Amino acid sequence: MAIQSVQAYLNGAWYTLTYNSGTSKYEATLTAPGSTSYNLTDHVYPMQIKATNTAGTAKTVDTTDATVGTALKLRVKETVKPTISVTSPGAGAYVTNNKQPIVFQLRDESGGSGIDLTTLALKIDGGTSFINGSAGMVCTAVSLGYDCTYTPQTALTDGSHTVTVNVSDYDANTATQASRSYAVDTVAPTLNITNPANNFLTNSAALTIQGSTNDATSSPVTVTVKLNNVDQGAVTLTSGAFTKAITLASGANTIIVTATDAAGKVTAVTLTGTLDTSIPVISSVTITPNPADTGASMIISVAVTG
Repeated sequence: MAIQSVQAYLNGAWYTLTYNSGTSKYEATLTAPGSTSYNLTDHVYPMQIKATNTAGTAKTVDTTDATVGTALKLRVKETVKPTISVTSPGAGAYVTNNKQPIVFQLRDESGGSGIDLTTLALKIDGGTSFINGSAGMVCTAVSLGYDCTYTPQTALTDGSHTVTVNVSDYDANTATQASRSYAVDTVAPTLNITNPANNFLTNSAALTIQGSTNDATSSPVTVTVKLNNVDQGAVTLTSGAFTKAITLASGANTIIVTATDAAGKVTAVTLTGTLDTSIPVISSVTITPNPADTGASMIISVAVTG
């Protein structure tokens, strides 16, 4: 008997194949399903082939057939890359925690094959890869992916660091690498006040604060000066050095100079001093004896107040 028709079943529809005399086979050009097969049973679209002869006898085979069953398992892959988003630390941030948690999100598209956590690799400064299951790595499943946090188990040195994150989906689409640079700063800035000395005493209300500051990790440093708890305005730094003219109040004064680096670390110096503008009063002078004989001893007595 001759073959009357050959059909292929895919994704809920039957398709008729045409005999190709050049290959002596029945063929058809089909369009692959628009969704990945990864989420289906065995990660495949199961196909069937039905052949019918001119006598009307039909034979249907599917994925269970011992001869051609494996060939009828169609693997369809989606081609959309997953995404990685680092949410903390912020780009260019200064952090004071040398084990600052790194927070990031992994997402695949709706209907995609899903994030393959076995491909997750996080590196700090290009070093060891921290993967899912590494100490400090926690990934929580959410819609379309995972929210992850990696907490360094070894303290990072002060200075700049770069984190990279890579991941793929189950259809082997690799996400664009995410990169984030930030600086660790656990040390407060230096602050040296060269004028005035603490516990100063002066008769001039005009006083110039002089000093210098520096921070090796997170310059520039900002400096503020408060006199008796009143901010004295902007302080200009030149290569870390600064001066600030202030006007003292009569009597006791408190000066607080504060240096703050980009990470928010603070160093403060408190100075106290007194402005005394009083003028001595000479109220009486007595010279005894007066007049005095030549070469004789005499006593001078002066009364002074203030």
